[in-house]
Amino acid sequence: MILIVDDRPENILPLKRILELHQFSVDTAESGEEALRKVLKNAYSVIILDVQMPDMDGFEVANAIAGFSKARDTSIIFLSAVNTEKKFIKKGYTAGAIDYLTKPVDPDILVLKVRILKKLYEQQQELRTAQEQLRREVEVRKQAQEALTERMQELQAMLSSLPQMAFTISGDGQIEYVNQHWFRYAVDAQSFPATHADDTICDDWKRALGEGLEFNREVRLKELATGDYRYHLLRIIPIGQVDQPTRWIGTYTDIHPQKQAAELLEQQVAVRTNELRQKNAELEQTHFELQQFTWVISHDLKEPLRKVQLLNDTIKERFLGDNPEARSYIERSIRSSSRMSTLINDLLAYSQLSVPEPFEPTDLNALIDGLRHDFGTAIEGKKAVFHVTELPVIDTIPSRIRQVFQNLISNALKFAKPDQSPIITIRAERVRQKAIDSPPMPDGDYCRITVEDNGIGFDEKFLDRIFVIFQRLHDPSSYDGTGIGLAIAKKNIDKHHGLISARSRVNEGARFILVLPIRQHQPTDIASTPESL
Repeated sequence: MILIVDDRPENILPLKRILELHQFSVDTAESGEEALRKVLKNAYSVIILDVQMPDMDGFEVANAIAGFSKARDTSIIFLSAVNTEKKFIKKGYTAGAIDYLTKPVDPDILVLKVRILKKLYEQQQELRTAQEQLRREVEVRKQAQEALTERMQELQAMLSSLPQMAFTISGDGQIEYVNQHWFRYAVDAQSFPATHADDTICDDWKRALGEGLEFNREVRLKELATGDYRYHLLRIIPIGQVDQPTRWIGTYTDIHPQKQAAELLEQQVAVRTNELRQKNAELEQTHFELQQFTWVISHDLKEPLRKVQLLNDTIKERFLGDNPEARSYIERSIRSSSRMSTLINDLLAYSQLSVPEPFEPTDLNALIDGLRHDFGTAIEGKKAVFHVTELPVIDTIPSRIRQVFQNLISNALKFAKPDQSPIITIRAERVRQKAIDSPPMPDGDYCRITVEDNGIGFDEKFLDRIFVIFQRLHDPSSYDGTGIGLAIAKKNIDKHHGLISARSRVNEGARFILVLPIRQHQPTDIASTPESL
């Protein structure tokens, strides 16, 4: 904006029109005081100032404007029709004017001068703006540099306090800083510690440096004082952008004691593993010999026992027909011989459970039908009733899973109430996981089978005992048995990687629960199963 200052409106009007015709924005003031007020409020690129004015002449106004910081880039042109002498012109320039024109003024010359001064003002404003931006940028960079220097000092102080060898590397791979521990292995601050000939890391480190990747490696460093090599873990991490780190921070951590301990442990493990292999081989041989011994002993015991039973039956039929007392004694001997025979058979069956056998898909429906046929006489004699739902086909060892159901059905018939027909219910459902109370799931990986009866039951406080060999909850004189049946069932279920448990109350029947995998994934063998040890 251009400001014209003259006390005579007739002088202001032609100048204003000339400048406005050339697209200048023009403001006017008719006294020095008014001009000063406007200069305080507005920014002017050029002030055209008349010298002769009442109260304050042009020189006084120019001197006053020179003191305003807002007008420091404003150009002043003096116009005068009277004060045309050299001393007045000199005074005008001394007051801060850019030019001193005498009237009459050539309008074209005036317009050219105003245009040039206006352009100069605009350039000065742009320059000041650029200078201010540069000053601010310099200040920001200065603050960033100070903050970076402070952080580097903190980082170096922290690295100096570490018990490890610590160092920093510039973005181009040159060592910048090392702590005091460095000189235990390196000759100077610009050289890396010497490593063992087999621990070459140069190529890998160059690749990590070029790709901006973290670098980790176990190396052996040569200690300068002793010449010994010690294991260290070298770790170098990039700081800054992923593809172009500004610097790297690294540490060497002494892991020599841990490596020695690990090597010693590996040696001990190797020795112990070899011992275990030998023990396993001895155990397998002992196990085999024990099986052979059990088989021979059981057969050697059964042969004389059969003779005792045969002789007792012969004596009973031929010689004791008229002697009730002797007949009673011989019958007791026969029953004892029978129980001993059953015990030998059960012990033989229990000892053979550790023999490995393959799994195969088994239709449990057909298996239960076969057992019902085998127990036909007992079922008819006790008028037992069976309720069997559809059972699945699962992977089992058929002979062993048959022993499980055989024992459970035998117990249900044996421990029936005297005055009530046995009712045996067998049902199955697929479940989510291997747990007795697992929720049902149509496509679950396990099958839960329940064998339930309405017999005499038992007190659940004895639940842990019923699956232990030779543990009996009932009087042997009242109920036959050796106390091995449920132990055999438990061991067979374990071989199937399953679970067995029971729920019962006295005189309210018993419910045995089996949880078995639908498919078997691990083969059983003598070297891996707990039963073989």
